[in-house]
Amino acid sequence: MSVLSEPHFHNKEAAFERLEAIVWPEGPVCPKCGNCEQTRITRVTGATARTGLRRCLECKKQFTVKVGTVFESSHVPLHKWWQAAHLLASSKKGISAHQLHRTLQVQYKTAWFMFHRLREAMRDGVLSPMGGEGKQVEVDETYIGRLKGAPVKRGGGAYKNSVVTLVERGGRAPSFHVDTARMGNVMPIVHANIARESRLMTDESGIYRRAGQDFASHGFVTHSTDEYVRGDVHTNTVEGYYSIFKRGMKGVYQHCGEQHLHRYLAELDFRYSNRIALGVDDNNRTVRAMAGIVGKRLKYRDSFAG
Repeated sequence: MSVLSEPHFHNKEAAFERLEAIVWPEGPVCPKCGNCEQTRITRVTGATARTGLRRCLECKKQFTVKVGTVFESSHVPLHKWWQAAHLLASSKKGISAHQLHRTLQVQYKTAWFMFHRLREAMRDGVLSPMGGEGKQVEVDETYIGRLKGAPVKRGGGAYKNSVVTLVERGGRAPSFHVDTARMGNVMPIVHANIARESRLMTDESGIYRRAGQDFASHGFVTHSTDEYVRGDVHTNTVEGYYSIFKRGMKGVYQHCGEQHLHRYLAELDFRYSNRIALGVDDNNRTVRAMAGIVGKRLKYRDSFAG
């Protein structure tokens, strides 16, 4: 049986019940006052009551599981949110808003905004440092798109958006959009996100020339002399990450404004860090994406400002 045939993808009551089980594993919590005493929260019933509506007897406010999440104030049926989350979480290179617009039969701008809300849900909060004793973390930078106002036919990274990615071998991968890929921008990210006991792997870029003094070791390969692997020293993992990212950006999304780049990076980071090789299948990845909706808001006008 297809995963998409499960009730929460088609039935609004089942969609609410499934989301409530994820967001409220120990029962409803009032997002207004924080009350979690189950005897002081009641379900609102009646012919005109909205699905999933509850009332807090402490603050007298009504709420659903959507309040205080990226779904708050959305008029899109919750079962369609489940479908959109599954499509985005299970597509290796992503899925376009045009495709979602056709699949869910919603307006294009609705589909576009749905995906940006879901990408916001996929963004990680503060994480513990990557790597550790005996572990390798690869770091590399790449360039995507074109800076606003840059010459159309000029090449080189100076006219493109700069991205820095850290990949722990056998682990997760956070990416960062930086103004320019230079030591002053990149190394603070490296220091803040990688444990000092880690073995750092990079190419020969001057950005990392002082990195050896900050980590257990610093191995680098010299691409300019066609050196790509030396023992276990290489950046093939992070380059593989970029290969998927660029195929998605060029083949699926085609264009990404600089103000939205951090969300597209969050999407790819999320799928990579919750991949099959780490024991996370499409269904569990969707559930993890939905678990990330809490405490995050993204209004339509704010999405244009990044």
